[in-house]
Amino acid sequence: MAIEIFAMERMQSTWENLVDYDMSESGVRPLTLRELVEMGFDLDAFLDVPLGYSQSNGTIELRERIAAHYPGATIDHIEVTNGTSEANYLIALSQLRPGDEIAMELPNYLQMPGVARSLGATVRTFRLRQETGWEPDWEEFERAVTPRTKLLYLSNPNNPTGAVLSDEAMRRIADRCTDTGTWLLADEVYLGAEIDRPRTTSFWGLSDRVIVTSGLSKAYGIPGVRVGWLVGPPSLVAECWTQHDYITIGPNKMSDRIARVAVEPENRERCYARTREILRRNLPIAREWVDGFGGWLTWREPQAGAIALLAYSGDTPSVEIADGIRSQQSTLIVPGSHVGLEGHLRIWLGGREDVLREGLRRIAAGLLAKQA
Repeated sequence: MAIEIFAMERMQSTWENLVDYDMSESGVRPLTLRELVEMGFDLDAFLDVPLGYSQSNGTIELRERIAAHYPGATIDHIEVTNGTSEANYLIALSQLRPGDEIAMELPNYLQMPGVARSLGATVRTFRLRQETGWEPDWEEFERAVTPRTKLLYLSNPNNPTGAVLSDEAMRRIADRCTDTGTWLLADEVYLGAEIDRPRTTSFWGLSDRVIVTSGLSKAYGIPGVRVGWLVGPPSLVAECWTQHDYITIGPNKMSDRIARVAVEPENRERCYARTREILRRNLPIAREWVDGFGGWLTWREPQAGAIALLAYSGDTPSVEIADGIRSQQSTLIVPGSHVGLEGHLRIWLGGREDVLREGLRRIAAGLLAKQA
């Protein structure tokens, strides 16, 4: 099948290892293997484990521990994948057919539109409105989600705004999907990365049309092991497993073992607390930096997650601004066009304080040069 280039991921994979400062990241500073050993990963014992294939849909032990976080779920409701992105991909492959319609919110992580179009589906969008706290434009939502809509994709907490949907909005979305017979795919990989608000409510359980995807990359701070998962009705999970057999077959053995340790309730809370501490320390630095532009940059501060979406004044394309900062300041940021909202820039908030300060200094120098 023909598939379009995923602009943001291609930009990052091309440049992230060539610049001095990668401010296009999207998670917090990752945990080390030593820190995971301190949480209970028995590295010494694992040294004697034969590195054969792991169970393709995730070991029973891991799926049991993941299922425990989703009330009413069993191991048959869980598929373990290579990152949350593979979970989303498997759902699209198993559910979408030529002529189907898919709805999604903007701004967002733009993996799903390219995959859907490659499968012959039509993509309908609705916007989240900054002036209403990034709640959906409900008129656009009603037009986008109809009885013809096979799948609705959203992220909550949202990537890239860091906004969290209200309980009322979640219920309205879930009810609409029930009424229209639409699968509601909620990407919840940032759940647990809240900064100064209560834990985000999962969509799981709001309807029998809900599918949840998540993983270790963002709120847990363990992207390098590439473990994600999907949670859904067993029949749908079985369809995804069939697709999985054709792609990566399964997660690797060491990652599965590390994930078992990470998702234990006590360790999950330790990971979430570490993420929250990093973000609480860094957010005031970013706030002061934004304020220094005297209104040329504006934002609604993220409620969750390690990224911020900034609006800027003027008509310069965001790609042009981002390219200038990369070439002149050796610093990579994400243009708003790559997340579905032109006139914006996405920056990283999850690194060490010294990295954040220097990265922001370089971005400011690039922006001021553009204004001059």
